[in-house]
Amino acid sequence: MSRHSRRDTARDALERVVQPVAETRELLHRDGELKPGLGKISGVIALSLGFLCLLAVAAFHFPQYLTTPDLRHKYSVDVLRQVLLVGLLVAGGMSLGNVILGRQRNLNIMAFVLVIAAVALGGSRVPVGEFPDHTPYIGLDWFILDLLGSTLIFVVIEKLFPLYKGQAIFRKEWQTDLKHFAVNHFIVGLALLTVNFLLHHMFGWLVSSDFQQAVQHIPFLPQLLLCVLVADLAQYWTHRAYHEVPFLWRFHAVHHSVKTMDWLAGSRQHMLELIFTRVCVLAPLYILGFSEAAMNGYILIVGFQAVFNHANVHLPWGPLKYLLVTPDFHHWHHASDDEAIDRNYAAHYAFLDYLFGTAVKSKNKFPERYGVVGDYMPEGFVKQQMFPFRSGKKDVDTAG
Repeated sequence: MSRHSRRDTARDALERVVQPVAETRELLHRDGELKPGLGKISGVIALSLGFLCLLAVAAFHFPQYLTTPDLRHKYSVDVLRQVLLVGLLVAGGMSLGNVILGRQRNLNIMAFVLVIAAVALGGSRVPVGEFPDHTPYIGLDWFILDLLGSTLIFVVIEKLFPLYKGQAIFRKEWQTDLKHFAVNHFIVGLALLTVNFLLHHMFGWLVSSDFQQAVQHIPFLPQLLLCVLVADLAQYWTHRAYHEVPFLWRFHAVHHSVKTMDWLAGSRQHMLELIFTRVCVLAPLYILGFSEAAMNGYILIVGFQAVFNHANVHLPWGPLKYLLVTPDFHHWHHASDDEAIDRNYAAHYAFLDYLFGTAVKSKNKFPERYGVVGDYMPEGFVKQQMFPFRSGKKDVDTAG
């Protein structure tokens, strides 16, 4: 074989290796609806599962650095191994089947490679021994579980009860919001450490053990409802300050720059706003001393509503819409219609906005457009995190 022929053969082999990576990378930069019957939907599912399985294997190898201490003590390792095994089997079966059938070969080859890599690194059989419990960590486990759970739950709900029926799952700017989702989960350790430090040092002197004991003796259900009310009152006034104080609006504008509402849209948030809001909301709960059961219940409620109220969902709420915050209610808060500016601040109890006179009053049933007025927010995660610190932008100081 001549030198020229060997060079051509090597080039062809390299192209066959690189092509699946390049095609997958190109696909991840696209948006729009996925057409069924072409292998792309199952290929995307296989690729996503394969990637999450690979991350899960890494978490099994380094649990002290990649898992959240508050969660790792509540895990059943055997159940997680079974979930990982099912994920590997589903991803491997889908991708291999599509490769054999010649459907979206490059995408599915890439998905199968991720599965093979996860299996080669130990798969669901990675041993987990004793490890130190107080090491620095990132919340990789929380990212995997929340992304998997949120996708399974909220994508199904959005498809069953859509507000905008033609809206694609992979709508415009989904990549940016997925980065926000990931980073906010990865920094959970730093965020909790910072919030706990600020709570104890700024509000510790207000704590009264006798008063806290009295609060903790309230029966669970009324205590939970009271806990949510106290949190929402703090959330309401903190949220309102973000809109009415120009400096704070610089940070909150990042959240409001979303132009398409779905379950992932609520993840777009500046990191400093995330920490500041948690301090303001958790401070009164810390001072009043609600029980662990009530706090856990509140965390479940706020976790669900934070995602659900941004979702592309419409249901017949009836009189409940005046009591509880729903997707219909919160969508108006994100609207850039004139009548929606600086309205609907509550996160849980809609009646707070009616009580304080900030509920939206509109003849329209649904908003016409979303995002910040003027559409001045740059695209991309890094640029949005740097946006509040830019100078010389008049529109930055204008809420709404």
